[in-house]
Amino acid sequence: MRVALGADHAGVHLKDAVRSLLESRGIEVQDFGTADETSVDYPDYAARVGRAVAGGEADRGILACGTGLGMAIAANKIDGVRAAPVVDLESAHLSREHNDANVLALGARVTSADTALKIVATFLDTPFAGGRHQRRLDKIAALEHDRHA
Repeated sequence: MRVALGADHAGVHLKDAVRSLLESRGIEVQDFGTADETSVDYPDYAARVGRAVAGGEADRGILACGTGLGMAIAANKIDGVRAAPVVDLESAHLSREHNDANVLALGARVTSADTALKIVATFLDTPFAGGRHQRRLDKIAALEHDRHA
């Protein structure tokens, strides 16, 4: 598995903790930054990670900012990205099982690092259920197509 990581200044420490977890699991990591707490604009990092996932350079993406909300909003502007802002294990599980989310957005100010790492593990380990859920993803893809028609 290949995972693209990105964070703004509020999420940089959480991103680094996630990177350590991924590397300990033998997962290939692409770290798109940021590298420190200097103020940056989160859409830039969401775009880099989202494009890597949508373009097939990464299987999944993980983003971190203060709440995870801005990152998810920005990443979801990229066709093919299904970014889910997640703060609990059940949502992490269902984001994968039902929605086949390919980008996880975490909030460093609203989720403890310990919980965030459990969310990451759940996000990585939960397969997509397919079936009736695929029909719904096809409808989401059609919405992207309609936007460009």
